[in-house]
Amino acid sequence: MVAISILKSFAFFKDFTNDQLVKLEALANEETYAAGTQLYSTGDPARSLYLLQEGKIALFMDNYMGPGKPPMQVTIDMITKGESMGWSAVVEPYLYTLSARCLENTKLIAFDAARLRAMMEDDCPLGYKIMQSTAKIIASRLTHTRIILVGERGLSTLTDY
Repeated sequence: MVAISILKSFAFFKDFTNDQLVKLEALANEETYAAGTQLYSTGDPARSLYLLQEGKIALFMDNYMGPGKPPMQVTIDMITKGESMGWSAVVEPYLYTLSARCLENTKLIAFDAARLRAMMEDDCPLGYKIMQSTAKIIASRLTHTRIILVGERGLSTLTDY
């Protein structure tokens, strides 16, 4: 269990009431991982929603370059202290859309996805707030992906000259 005061320090829970945080506190577990640990891969079942307390995590995808060529890893986002990841835990089909690797020794708060979804269904106002926070994460990742795409497209046109 993680103290409410710690949960309040995360932007994800900015607009949550103390009563809502008490409910979520019961689902929160601290986890630690060594640098280099891969937390999950694209397509894995999304078992947890995470908040990062310490460390740095890279969210990346493999970009397949064609037959006989090794995939190129493209970093989509870097998760740092105070940020969240693993939104796939609350959005169908509940599969991670990116891979995650610890770049430093890492301390996370993890919320069990199945228990969190059940709580969201039982408490609709709480579920609504979780989905609002989740939508902000998704929008941020989409923005980062667009920036990367524009950068790659720009570089590819430079090689045409």
